[in-house]
Amino acid sequence: MEVKAQGDVEVGLHDKESTRKTSIVDIDHGADSQLQRRLGNRHITMIGIGSSIGMGLWLGSGKGLVAGGPASLFIGCEYFCIGLYVGMRSPVSPSMQALLETWTLTRTIKTTVIIASSMVWAVSQSIGEMAVMYPLPSAFVQWTNKFVDPAAGFALGWCYWFNYWIAVANELQGIVTVLSFWNTSVPKAAWISIFWVVITLINVGAVTVFAEVEVVMAAIKFGWIFVVIIASIVISAGGAPNHEAIGFRYWNDAPFLNGFRGFLTVMPVCIFALSGSETTGLVAAELSNPRKAVPKAVKSIALRLAMFYLMGSLMITITVSPSDSNLFGSGAHATDASPFVIAFRNAGLEPLAHMMNAVIFLSVLSSGSINAYAGSRTLVGLSEIGMAPSWMKRADRRGRPWYTLVPTLLIGGGLSYLNVSHTGAEVFSWLSSLVSLFTLFGWSMICLSHIRLRHAWKVQGRSVNDLPWRTKTWPWAAYWGLIWCIILTIVQLYLAIWPFNVQLINLLVLLPALVSAAHGDPRRMSYSGSCIIAKDGTWSPKCTTAYVEAALGSQCTNLGGTLSNINFQTTITQINYRCNCVHGNTKDFTFNDGVFEAKAVVGDKC
Repeated sequence: MEVKAQGDVEVGLHDKESTRKTSIVDIDHGADSQLQRRLGNRHITMIGIGSSIGMGLWLGSGKGLVAGGPASLFIGCEYFCIGLYVGMRSPVSPSMQALLETWTLTRTIKTTVIIASSMVWAVSQSIGEMAVMYPLPSAFVQWTNKFVDPAAGFALGWCYWFNYWIAVANELQGIVTVLSFWNTSVPKAAWISIFWVVITLINVGAVTVFAEVEVVMAAIKFGWIFVVIIASIVISAGGAPNHEAIGFRYWNDAPFLNGFRGFLTVMPVCIFALSGSETTGLVAAELSNPRKAVPKAVKSIALRLAMFYLMGSLMITITVSPSDSNLFGSGAHATDASPFVIAFRNAGLEPLAHMMNAVIFLSVLSSGSINAYAGSRTLVGLSEIGMAPSWMKRADRRGRPWYTLVPTLLIGGGLSYLNVSHTGAEVFSWLSSLVSLFTLFGWSMICLSHIRLRHAWKVQGRSVNDLPWRTKTWPWAAYWGLIWCIILTIVQLYLAIWPFNVQLINLLVLLPALVSAAHGDPRRMSYSGSCIIAKDGTWSPKCTTAYVEAALGSQCTNLGGTLSNINFQTTITQINYRCNCVHGNTKDFTFNDGVFEAKAVVGDKC
């Protein structure tokens, strides 16, 4: 007999009429969403690549070069990227060893680069394991709500929605900067309006239209990086029309600008550049076969992103001087901005400079479109767990969530007009500070959710072999990613307040997130504490049915009972459950006012 437990989780149970039991891993946890599953393997892979290759890499890297110098930029970006490829290999590869020795970096730096850079790789592994089992709209928001605490899920969901429409505004502002390379006479507001409409058109079609556009754009980005690498090596070796051999000259002159603070300043730039790499978790909700596609995407995206950021940051440091007045963030009102464009232009490769700028334009436009998509899906997920208006989870027959897509596009596009009356660098700094902070918050919650999922899995007596896909890096990767997210948040705080008269705005933008995380969902103010299972199998304090049934999974069926509502928070007065024990027998339990009167079904305790 098939029953539907409270919380809309469909499970199979033992009873007199049936002996078949459906495992929790067989449940389609995202089946109830009105979003349509039409995407395939190549869509999630290419969207995952394209989502984090935009303004951060092509433009923001120039800001990092100005702030910290070539060594700080490279080490800072590798801090996150080398580990995507070699972080899981204990010994340093010979090629990396030789490269680091060429640059006369210390053994301490080499070790730190290899170990700490695995943070992003660790986050992607956590996403993979959870997305395969729980392909839900808003993904990590619902994971946080389910495995950590609804207050944390509420804070993360709304912070990430803010993050996405800020990113839309940021990319539109980036388009203005990119197009000024060709034409400075067109008003900024005109460019913003035109491409705001373009991003809207990409997203208002069926999800397959959006996905195909992103596949094409991601392919262009991925192919062009090979051109950039080859051309940069030729320029550095003196093979360009200007015949100037650069080599590692800029490393010798000023490898670390502004000391240790300059090195730390590069960190938020790299975080901003890599923000969006977690979008694969959101796309999983619209995959036709997430359990097949997500593991492949997780394995392939890490290597490809490593190549983009590893090689991209290195090419900048051997072709562009950190003192170039055209760099973005240098204080000059320049039209070049991108260090890649500057490198080609200074070398006399004018056609390549124009082609590079065209690719940057497509990249920024693509990233803006992806952020609009991600923002709308985040709101859908918030609505599905009751943390946003219920009508926001509705989608039309083609799977388009109009009620979340429209506000995301309106707010994101409207915010971009702030750039009309401010310098691009100043607005970029403020907005990227928010994106970096929210990204760290999101990554930390992803790692923590993964830790809590594994803990719940163990407490329920389940085998890790039953997971539909499991990472080989458990448990150290999730803990490693969480620890470094906390450390880098502290670094952000330090950069914002020291010295005390510098960029205090960067601290102020963190306050809403902290307040939201501290208070959580305002509808839950009457609820205190978390639903915790003790070693003896009892529950405390006052767990809701969602908590209980998420933990019991397919072991128990809800027999009904009495519910009451206090300040919009459902509180259990008395709920009865019939649970299957590991020896084939059944046992009834009563969930009364928040505490089981008997031990819960954990392992073989019943």
